[in-house]
Amino acid sequence: MPTPTHDDTEGSELMWAVPPEGGWTADDLDILPNLPRHTELIDGSLVFACPQTLFHSRAISFFGEHVRAAAPSALETISRFTIDIDRYNRPEPDVIVLPRSVIRSMDQTRAPAASVALVIEVAADETLTRDRETKPVKYARATIPHYWRVENHDGRAVVYVFEREPATGAYTSTGIFHDRMKVSVPFPVDLDLTAITARRRAAGPE
Repeated sequence: MPTPTHDDTEGSELMWAVPPEGGWTADDLDILPNLPRHTELIDGSLVFACPQTLFHSRAISFFGEHVRAAAPSALETISRFTIDIDRYNRPEPDVIVLPRSVIRSMDQTRAPAASVALVIEVAADETLTRDRETKPVKYARATIPHYWRVENHDGRAVVYVFEREPATGAYTSTGIFHDRMKVSVPFPVDLDLTAITARRRAAGPE
C-alpha cells in the first residue's frame, strides 16, 4: 500500500509515494514522512489503522493496566508499540509484554519480536482476518510463546488464548474465556472481562 506525502510544489495536494521494488522495509516506518499514527508493516505493505471503536479503546486500556499489574517486575507492558519480526514485517500489537532489559531509551520506536513474551491483539471488523490468520503465523514464527486475541461478541469480550508448541512452531489453543479469564502462564492472571464493557457510573455530587 503506498504512503501519502505532500508535494511542496503543489501546495497541500496529496501525493502517493511509490513503494520500492520488493516493498517497504521495517526501517522505512521510522523515516517515511506523513505516515498516519499506528501504521504497521505487513509483508512489505503499509497497513493504516482504522478509526478506533469504544470497545477497542477500552479493551486495550483494560489489558494494558491489568496485565501490567499482574506481570513480574522484570517485565514491561507496553500498548501499541511496534515489534521487528523481519525486514518486511513490523506489526504494532495492541499490547506486548517483554523484559525491561529490552527497553534501552524513551526514544525507542520498536522492540525485537523474539524478546516478546506475550502479544495481545484486540480484533476489529477490519482486522479480523489479520488477527485470526496472518499475525498468529508471523508471531509464532518469531517464537513469541503466548498470543491472546480479544473479540467483541455482541457487546461481551471473549478472549482466545494460544501457546506456541515448540515441536511444531505453531500456536495451539489453550482456552476460550468469556466473563472471567484465569491463566497461569506466562504469569498468573485473573481478570473480570465484564469490566471492559460495563457501563461507567456517573460521578455523584460532591
